[in-house]
Amino acid sequence: MNIRKRSWGTIGLVMMTCMASLQALAAGASEDAVVSAEHQWLKAMQTNNADLIAPLLSDKVVVTTEESKVLAGKSAVLADARATTSSRAKYEDFKVTVFDQTAIATGTFIGKGADSSGKTFSSRLRFTDTWVKAANGQWLCVAGHDSSL
Repeated sequence: MNIRKRSWGTIGLVMMTCMASLQALAAGASEDAVVSAEHQWLKAMQTNNADLIAPLLSDKVVVTTEESKVLAGKSAVLADARATTSSRAKYEDFKVTVFDQTAIATGTFIGKGADSSGKTFSSRLRFTDTWVKAANGQWLCVAGHDSSL
């Protein structure tokens, strides 16, 4: 009986260790997916190709710009991206933190370019993007917020 209890205890410990390892792997894969999506967004700005952003956005995404403008919905975010031309775009201090089916990406964005009226800008801002894992496993941006530095 004592051997049987130890065997079950050992099996339980092995199962708990395996589950913890699987959860760590899943969190790492989720973090990698969100990092990849954020880099795709950055590439869209670097190449002035808003079409690269479209598959990353939830239909109900809400983005607050550094000018306190609220862009509600995928079409509004894409229209704003198409109206902006970047000559420089990069991230610094970039980090992604995963919470099960939600992830938060933060960093500093540094960019130069022109808006739809041709007015030039030079931006240095902190950003926070909120990502949610959809039922199909795809990570979608549901919210973003920019603050000028």
